[in-house]
Amino acid sequence: MEFYGKGHLRSLFEEERRNMHFTRSLSFSNDQNVTEPRESPFVSPKASSVSAASILLSPMSPETPWKLSPMHASATPSLLYHCLASLHRYEGNVFSIAISRDFIFTSSKRSRIHTWRRPDCAEVGHIKASSPDVRAILAHGRILFTTHGDCKVRVWDVSVTQKFRPKKITTLPQSKSFFLFPKKSSNQHKDYISCLAYNHGEKLLYTGSWDKSVKVWNISEKRCVDSFMAHEDHVNAIVINQQDGCVFTCSSDGAVKIWRRVYGESSHILTMTLIFQLSPVNALALSSSPRSCFLYSGSSDGLINFWEKEKTSGRFSHCGYLQGHHFAVLCLATIHELILSGSEDATVRVWRREEGNCSHSCLAVMDGHRGPVRCLAASLETEGLLVYSASLDRSFKVWRVKLLTPEKPEKEELVVANDQQTEIEEFEMSPVLSPSWVKKKIQANHFQ
Repeated sequence: MEFYGKGHLRSLFEEERRNMHFTRSLSFSNDQNVTEPRESPFVSPKASSVSAASILLSPMSPETPWKLSPMHASATPSLLYHCLASLHRYEGNVFSIAISRDFIFTSSKRSRIHTWRRPDCAEVGHIKASSPDVRAILAHGRILFTTHGDCKVRVWDVSVTQKFRPKKITTLPQSKSFFLFPKKSSNQHKDYISCLAYNHGEKLLYTGSWDKSVKVWNISEKRCVDSFMAHEDHVNAIVINQQDGCVFTCSSDGAVKIWRRVYGESSHILTMTLIFQLSPVNALALSSSPRSCFLYSGSSDGLINFWEKEKTSGRFSHCGYLQGHHFAVLCLATIHELILSGSEDATVRVWRREEGNCSHSCLAVMDGHRGPVRCLAASLETEGLLVYSASLDRSFKVWRVKLLTPEKPEKEELVVANDQQTEIEEFEMSPVLSPSWVKKKIQANHFQ
């Protein structure tokens, strides 16, 4: 993580303007013949729609919708951010984002999983699956897990080669045919698989579904080793503590649950249920280090509840909640002491946890989307923190975040603890929601 002194603020702005470029053309889709008008080069710091075509080193496709925006200072002097690039996805909303050491993967309602090279976001190709509706994807090493509309999981080898040629390893559950007619497996989910988590040490893949169940797959043996009803409504997220193997799940039933695998067996038992709100819980994130472990949950009431693992008992105690988003929190991501949250209010917020205590401060409110932010991912690069966000306005954005020398913010959104009500001072924020989205929101539920 990089930190910069306040004295370097002006030079950082100039440096970022000089360095805003990509190495090659980018396009999400070649299926539709869509072109966008060429826009004028960057002239003023207030401009936010400079065309990437004017600064690319090599020729780009006329279909490429990448755009650059100027750098912004956050509401506090502790952080700088700007949108490196933004594109509009003509083939639909991005359902999920996954990051490996070498690639960025994005999925949508179609059967293609688009692949981009890190960190320059150059398009390297796509993965073509036989089933569309790719709701969740997860990358680990050279392996990519994808879920599909046929309620199955596909496992891909995405090793780095001279040409990007992914290879499908297996499908879970494996199809069993009888006289060439496919037979549905009893281990198959009955509804969409909404989330994935992977236990690195045990090589166990966890899948959560709208059928309210969680299934556990042994990747080496390519079979389901456990299945249990986890919640009373859709399972929306799963995270795993890689240090002790604890499994955390959340659901639209408003509960966050902690599960443990029985020693020497494949079955799992419920160890604790965390319920602090009636609103559906949409997202989970774990911030773990040798010294501390925090669990964060984002819910439809706009709050981010968090728990700390007690060092003596190992239980998770509720420490409070973060308040700032105007509408539902749909996604979360963590890197070290930073927490990123995406919301239905079309913004991404960057929070920082103070070392040694449970105090949090909101460092920035990144607004650029015109619809609810559905998914987030983040990675540490040599040039700082890169944040990837996708919205239901069909846009996908890449942000660069730089931290200045840590100091107490002039304005911060304070945590509301359990035992006392603390006055909350919010940032001024006016997210611009697309009128078409607002109309659809009134008519139906578009998170599904």
